[in-house]
Amino acid sequence: MSKGVAGIALAAASLLALVACSPSSAPSDTVDGDDLGISDADYSLDKLVEAAKDEGPIVVLDTTGKIVDIAKTFTEKYGIEATGVKMKAGEQAEVIIREGAAGNVKNDVILMPDTQTAVADMMPRGYVTSWFPPDMASVVPEKFQDPAIVTQETNVWAYNTEVYGDTCPVDNIWQLTEDQWKGRISFQDPLLKSDYPYWFNQMQNQGDDLVADAYEDEFGEELTTDEDSATAEWVKRLASNDVVVTNSDDDAAQAVGAPGQDEPFMGFISTAKFRENESSGYKLGICDGLEPWAGRAYTKTALIAAGTASPNAAKLFVHFMFTDEGVGPQVADGKKSTNSTIGFPADEPSDLESVWDQILVFDSETAEEDFNALQDWQDFWRTHVRD
Repeated sequence: MSKGVAGIALAAASLLALVACSPSSAPSDTVDGDDLGISDADYSLDKLVEAAKDEGPIVVLDTTGKIVDIAKTFTEKYGIEATGVKMKAGEQAEVIIREGAAGNVKNDVILMPDTQTAVADMMPRGYVTSWFPPDMASVVPEKFQDPAIVTQETNVWAYNTEVYGDTCPVDNIWQLTEDQWKGRISFQDPLLKSDYPYWFNQMQNQGDDLVADAYEDEFGEELTTDEDSATAEWVKRLASNDVVVTNSDDDAAQAVGAPGQDEPFMGFISTAKFRENESSGYKLGICDGLEPWAGRAYTKTALIAAGTASPNAAKLFVHFMFTDEGVGPQVADGKKSTNSTIGFPADEPSDLESVWDQILVFDSETAEEDFNALQDWQDFWRTHVRD
């Protein structure tokens, strides 16, 4: 499997597309969410609902197919037509920028897991804005209010429980760089999925000392490296260990969890894939106790297109996503609501709640830095990956 060529081609194509859809007439000023629809000074949920019912239908983009049913529930609740559309994260930005530049907005709300692109590029250029419902301030921590973060979506290190039982065969991330796992690790291609390079940058910024400590715990000596950080050394060794990169979590989850294997893969996959344990007979388990983290959680931002013709309906949908009724179907797949009153359901298939304190949670305050470091991390991965 080629690990680099496809990524280079897609990255180049995406870059050309974004440049092509940014003419001189494109928005250039940041838009304040308070300027769309009713103002926060006049806000109440009842007033927002009343104003929203006077507007036309809305279209909502999300990266999960659950958005289709969530939009239907919204329509049934408020009598306001909403259509949910599943779209990959990379495509979301391209579509919204193209529509904004052309002044032909067709997608009103964007639930975007690429918070970095939203904060560092799309919002400053005036294509989208973020609005947080004032009546949710008491239940959503301040760090998730600007921009408005609706969920934390989690990837975990997973193993095959049929082969290894209740204990993960790895208890330190540095073991994944060793010969035992050479060619037997799988996750999505960092050249195609930007939140993986963001993950590397967040590791380096938030816990590089923990990565260095994990090395010393594993090998009994301090890490010596020519790289800029312990994280960079780990990424280099991982990339050089013949990682099998994929286009989707589906492929990685199958490589890890499919039954009947003798030497299954380790994988870094979405907790949503643990539902395959029931539907497909997979044997996926989380690496509980993995040092220094069992996984990472990245953030999904609620954005409103600056040119929407239905700003109040869009705001109402954002409000809906901070409620159990709105976000519940996604929480059931292992996504964590930022509303502190909404917990994991008892039957959440991955049992993420039991390891949540072992998850590296993205800090959106460094979103712009993550965005600016994206190309550097992708180049670093490309340099060390073995074709």
